[in-house]
Amino acid sequence: MSDVDDLAALIAPIVESAGYAVYDVQRNGGTLSVLVQGPEGIDIDDLSSLSRQVSVLLDEHDPIPGRYTLELSSPGVERRLRRLDHFQGAVGEQVNIRTVPGEQGRRRVVGQLLSVENGCIVVDDSETGEVSVSLDEIDKARTVFEWGPTPRPGRGPQTKAGSSGRQAGGRGR
Repeated sequence: MSDVDDLAALIAPIVESAGYAVYDVQRNGGTLSVLVQGPEGIDIDDLSSLSRQVSVLLDEHDPIPGRYTLELSSPGVERRLRRLDHFQGAVGEQVNIRTVPGEQGRRRVVGQLLSVENGCIVVDDSETGEVSVSLDEIDKARTVFEWGPTPRPGRGPQTKAGSSGRQAGGRGR
């Protein structure tokens, strides 16, 4: 048993009993990454507890030959989209998609994920408008978190209109 789907199936009952879901399991060299999500996110204490429980489970079943490092974390705000359920869960969010090379070469589709239907995703691409991409044509995909405007340097908290900015009891210069 070394397939990531088998590992996810082994780990899922522990994660689900804590009120969370396995978002994804990935193996990259000597690292096994387990991404866990919940409706309200997941805090560090729960991640730590789950990490210990999953570690014990993997030690008992020994599904991975040799040494490896176990990492448990949340998928994050910019998360990888690999499976159909990942795309379905990201409808309405901004995505960045790289398609496999085709006749037109490598392409990027960036925009809001509108829908997932019949093995295709539909994105409102910021440059070309609505684009349909078959899941089979996707090389890499992830959500994109849009940060708000950066505050200008040197700006502290705004004061009320008409206020001199001095605190009560303070002295002017």
